[in-house]
Amino acid sequence: MSAALAQTRAACFNGSREVTTVDVPLPLPGPRQVRVRLEGCGVCASNLPVWEGRPWFAYPFPAGAPGHEGWGRIDAVGADVADLVVGDRVAMVSGKAYARHDIADADAVVRIPAALAGLPVPGEPLGCAMNIFRRSDIVAGQTVAIVGIGFLGALLTGLCVRAGARVIAISRRHSALLMAEHFGASSCVTLSEPAQTVREALAFCGDGCECVIEAVGTQDALDVASALTGVRARLVIAGYHQDGRRSVDMQRWNWLGLDVVNAHERDPLQYRRGMQEALERVAAGTLDPTPLYTHIFPLEETAAAFRTLAERPDGFFKALIDCQ
Repeated sequence: MSAALAQTRAACFNGSREVTTVDVPLPLPGPRQVRVRLEGCGVCASNLPVWEGRPWFAYPFPAGAPGHEGWGRIDAVGADVADLVVGDRVAMVSGKAYARHDIADADAVVRIPAALAGLPVPGEPLGCAMNIFRRSDIVAGQTVAIVGIGFLGALLTGLCVRAGARVIAISRRHSALLMAEHFGASSCVTLSEPAQTVREALAFCGDGCECVIEAVGTQDALDVASALTGVRARLVIAGYHQDGRRSVDMQRWNWLGLDVVNAHERDPLQYRRGMQEALERVAAGTLDPTPLYTHIFPLEETAAAFRTLAERPDGFFKALIDCQ
C-alpha cells in the first residue's frame, strides 16, 4: 500500500466544544467487515452531549467517533465477506464515521438502491425511524400525538399519516410545525407550558390518544406525552434519555393500563432490517426525507455542524457532514 493511501482524515472530539480534524492510519477490515470510503455522515442529536462535554464521557474520543450515520462506497472487503464487493454503494451502522473512511460489520451494511444515486443516504437514522414506527404498531383510524418534531418526529409523522392515522404534532418551533404539516399532520400544537400544551392537544383528541410518541428525550416532553394518553393507549419512548433518571406518574400509567414501549432498537439485525425497509420506501417515493437535510458541512467544519445542532436555528432539522 502506498504511503498516500496509508492515511485518512477524521474528526476528533478532544473535549467540550473542541473538535479537530486529524490524519489517522487507514483502517483495515477484519474477516467479516468492510471498509467504506464515506460520502457523508449524518449528525445525530444524541451526539450533542459529546459536543457539550458532559461528565459521563472520557476525552479524547477515538478519531471519527461517535459518528454512526455514514454512507458511501465499499473500497475494501474482509476475507470472509461473500455478499458485498468493492464499489457497492452502502449505508451502514458503524462507530467512527465522522471521517473519510470507516469500518463496518458486513451484517450492519445495506446496499443503497440505484434510484437514490447522487442523493444523501444516512441510513441509520432512517432505519431508526422505521423501527420506532414498527414498534408503535400504528393502526389506520388511530389518533397519534408526536411530541417533538425534529428529524425523527417529522419522519414518524409521515409514516403514521401514510398508515392512516390522524397525527397531532407538538413542537416548540414554528418551523417544525410547518414541516409536520408538510408531512401530513392534521393538527399542530406549540410545546410551551406543559399544562397549556396538554389542554390544546386534548381539544383535538378528546379523552386521549390511542398512541403517543415522545421524541424529545426530556422530562417535560415525557410528562406531556404521558398526559395525552388515553385508556389502553400505547406510549412510545423514542426520545433518547441519556442524562439519568426520569420520574413518571405511575398511578396514571396503572389506571389507564398503558402499554409503554422503549422503542430504541438494540438488535443489530433489526437495525439492518429497519434500514433496508426505510431505503426501499425512500426509493419508492413513499418516504421523502430530502426536506429535512437542511445543513451540510465539510469534514473540516464538524465543530460548526455541532454548533448549529446546539443552536437549532429556524428551519434546522438535520446536519450532514460531507466526508469527501
